[in-house]
Amino acid sequence: MSEILFEYIRQGVYVKVTAIEPDTKTEVSVVVPANLSQEQMNLQALQKLNYVLRKKSED
Repeated sequence: MSEILFEYIRQGVYVKVTAIEPDTKTEVSVVVPANLSQEQMNLQALQKLNYVLRKKSED
């Protein structure tokens, strides 16, 4: 992974965080509490992205 793009959409007390890996065009989203730091939000989305990429490589 050379680069990961993050997008944040606040919805009340939650934030929808989308992580995009441009090379494989893989995109995942997580919904997290708005009181988390941006680093914590990124970590949650990155963990899900890594999980999805591992699953794709197993197929």
